[in-house]
Amino acid sequence: MRKRIFRGASLALLALSLPAIGWSLNDPTDVKAAIAKDTAVIESPVAPTETISAATLFNKHISEIYDAAQLDDSGLDFDVFKKAVTGYYNFKNSNLVSTSKEVISIVDFTRASTKKRLWIIDLGSRKVLFNTLVAHGQGSGDNFATSFSNLTNSHQSSLGFYITSNTYFGKHGLSLKLNGMDNGYNTNALNRAVVVHGAEYVSQSFINQHGRLGRSHGCPAVPVELTPSIIEAIKGGTTLFINGPSSKAYASTFLDEGLAVNTFNKNKTQLNAVL
Repeated sequence: MRKRIFRGASLALLALSLPAIGWSLNDPTDVKAAIAKDTAVIESPVAPTETISAATLFNKHISEIYDAAQLDDSGLDFDVFKKAVTGYYNFKNSNLVSTSKEVISIVDFTRASTKKRLWIIDLGSRKVLFNTLVAHGQGSGDNFATSFSNLTNSHQSSLGFYITSNTYFGKHGLSLKLNGMDNGYNTNALNRAVVVHGAEYVSQSFINQHGRLGRSHGCPAVPVELTPSIIEAIKGGTTLFINGPSSKAYASTFLDEGLAVNTFNKNKTQLNAVL
């Protein structure tokens, strides 16, 4: 509306000045050109397109999943979730994880064993598939896990990133092998037989009786009744991240946010090209 008023006023003023223009412009096309030039000057400038950085888009992507899956309501800390997603995209960059499953698993050992501290999240559908109890190792502590190790016979849990492997049937029934990916923190997982398996001591009834969850030899043991469906959801090359207290030294090359941002941006560009 504002543009039309300005244009009309300009044309009116120009019409009043046409006699003066006539002294210097002999060709009618020159008059049209003068009018076009005059009206073009008062056109509103086009606002420059705002440029959003790849890092901003990456953080927006993480925040949207976090909110859509209502992870705050379930007690998952945003920073822990961001670490897990960052690791997932770093694995994705190296083609280390499944291309058919956008699933990540997060264990937060800063929480008591009486709390649901395992989340399995489908990043594609932005939904929580499971949020349940999970055990830590006998050597890591009682209700809280405070000590961690990569050593055989330590019976302690190991921090860091894992990639799920294949299943087998052992003394705990259906179990899932884990490949520890962080040097010095969990790379001995296969040798220690640190696997996902079900255990009767991972239950609310055990908590009610003992005031804490039962403990494993270092395995992230889960409720027996959920074991088949959990293993089915995460087997075959998905990301598992085990988080610990900030007081415990932990560093990982898979927390390289710059590389994760580049991978996310590349995948987003490829998807847009297909669409």
